[in-house]
Amino acid sequence: MKTLFKLAACLSLILISATSLSAKDLNLQLRYQQETEKDSGRFHRLQRSESWKPSETAIIVCDVWDYHHCLNAVKRLEQFAPRLDQLLQTARAEGVTIIHAPSDCMPAYQDHPARMRAMQVTFNGPVPAGIENWCSKIPAEERAVYPLDQSDGGEDDDPEEHAAWAKKLKDLGRNPALPWKSQSPLITVDSEQDFISDKGDEVWRILESRGIKNVILTGVHTNMCVLGRPFGLRQLKQNGKNVVLVRDLTDTMYNPERWPYVSHFTGNDLIISHIEKYVCPTMTSDQLLGDQAFVFKEDKRPHLLIVMAEAEYDTNVSLPKFAAENLGKHFRVSLVYADEKDRNLIPGIETINAADVVLFSVRRRVLPEKAMQAIKKYVKAGKPVVGIRTASHAFSLRGKEPPAGYADWTEFDAYVFGGNYTGHHANDLKSMVTINPAQRKNPILDGIPDKPFPQAYSLYEVSPLAKGTTVLMTAEIPGKPVEPVAWTFQRKDGGKSFYTSLGHPGDFKQPEFVRLLTNGIYWAAGLNPAQVKVSQNVSLNDAPHWSVVEVPGNGTAAKADQGRWYRCVVRIPETWRISNSLLLKTGNAAGTKVNAWLNGVPLKQAESGFQLDCQSVYGNDANLIVLQVTGQANETDFGSAPQLICGQIALRLAGRWQYRVGDNSAFANMPLPAKFGTVTDIVFQP
Repeated sequence: MKTLFKLAACLSLILISATSLSAKDLNLQLRYQQETEKDSGRFHRLQRSESWKPSETAIIVCDVWDYHHCLNAVKRLEQFAPRLDQLLQTARAEGVTIIHAPSDCMPAYQDHPARMRAMQVTFNGPVPAGIENWCSKIPAEERAVYPLDQSDGGEDDDPEEHAAWAKKLKDLGRNPALPWKSQSPLITVDSEQDFISDKGDEVWRILESRGIKNVILTGVHTNMCVLGRPFGLRQLKQNGKNVVLVRDLTDTMYNPERWPYVSHFTGNDLIISHIEKYVCPTMTSDQLLGDQAFVFKEDKRPHLLIVMAEAEYDTNVSLPKFAAENLGKHFRVSLVYADEKDRNLIPGIETINAADVVLFSVRRRVLPEKAMQAIKKYVKAGKPVVGIRTASHAFSLRGKEPPAGYADWTEFDAYVFGGNYTGHHANDLKSMVTINPAQRKNPILDGIPDKPFPQAYSLYEVSPLAKGTTVLMTAEIPGKPVEPVAWTFQRKDGGKSFYTSLGHPGDFKQPEFVRLLTNGIYWAAGLNPAQVKVSQNVSLNDAPHWSVVEVPGNGTAAKADQGRWYRCVVRIPETWRISNSLLLKTGNAAGTKVNAWLNGVPLKQAESGFQLDCQSVYGNDANLIVLQVTGQANETDFGSAPQLICGQIALRLAGRWQYRVGDNSAFANMPLPAKFGTVTDIVFQP
């Protein structure tokens, strides 16, 4: 009998081992961003490899609804939903747990086996406090500048199409503002294995009961539900799950008519970048499905890589700002920076393998041989190159040999730009830049006034240029030879290049240079420079959008008769709401008058502040506070920080608020509840 027991035990161990061996790990490449150095505001985009056990992994499908109030959102979802369904089928077959989370749609599934399975989960362990609530930010986002304005709800429909869509929804018996009733039929729910839930605590119990450590989020919309839901990225991240976003199977609610006035797809990229910096890594669907990552068919943007590795002219500051202001409508932009400690490393340079255009701002670096080989492969494939300022001597050490394992490219200037950099004139010699009269109709000069403008710094000596160059602009120092400062070059490999020796920080203040560089990038990418709309610098009080300011802060310099609007979002505990004694002290300066709103409802002035109507308060949720200030103070609209007071507890609202000038009564509210429309910058919580 003992022998039989031993045999049975051995067979059991063999079966367990076989099962373990057959369950193949998920080998993932996770993209994340890491600050180049503390408080630099610049980030290396990096990748790391991780292997996840399928039995310890879940995919949550967030709010992939059957209908939506935004028609374009529906169209985009319908594009990627079939691939999402493939992803779920593949992951399910590997042993990954699938949780469908179409919020507010549980009545449609009350008898569905997957819903009943979720409700019947037994787990007696701890559940994180507050996980049943929406989460507007986590501590890592405290220092972030949120990248876009979503306070209008993010709809990007054509008005006529939107009206027709709303009518169709109404004809279907749906509420045009909240038309969803179930998950999209394009997504398969496996009745035998899957779960359906939209509750944070319930989803947590499912995860814990199955020993799940890793969670993959996919669905819509990235900047609202995917981030903020009780089962979303923020809640799972702050409660210890290894969480990842599938960045190619998601979408953002963003209207390109709102700040920062970029394409919808660039808006989506900006949110994904925010997530990689402050919340969690991302992955793409091809890692499970093979072939290529999903791309929306309307997304035709060329991929521009900007390589920054020079310390003379601070282009690691000027170029990202330039790109953000001028390239977001028509380009997908990636930024790579030199390592702060090792001048001959550029983390993320392998991104060049997927680039359509590359802009170099590099000075006298050598690179690991593999990295240099990737650059040479890109160039010699005949792809377009743009260079500014020190790119003429990007990979040359003035005759010195590179260290072992590193490579230079001393011919880079001659081969890529047809240039002949030999040095520069003294920094204090001023030069004036003029357009080459023979090239006035060149598309790269479109929109640039035909009049001289000053160069901000030293004039490079680059003559003579190679055959195949076309000089667009020259500059002259009195008594010195005229030198080219901007030209194009037709390379031997068939590619085309644009180069300018301008690029000092002072040049970026010249609208002529900004337009020249923008046009050169468009030309290199095969786009029409006539499409360019160069950003205009506007003051805080002239900006047509909400801007972030510090409150109390310094003066706004707005006129006394102008309405100055301030808004923030406060997460008010339910215990405060039911206390029925909430008071808002605005702290406004002498000489000013304030009107106040809570979630769009005007507040009544009491003796010591504004009394909040607790019926208008969302307990344990985001609440919008808006202040309209009129009149004129000496220095600032606020003598002290506003405070929200509940009994003996005071929450000081000092920090970042949004600010706008105007007389539009619509500024008193947002079209959507604050938890959807707000940004991380302006959230306060006890």
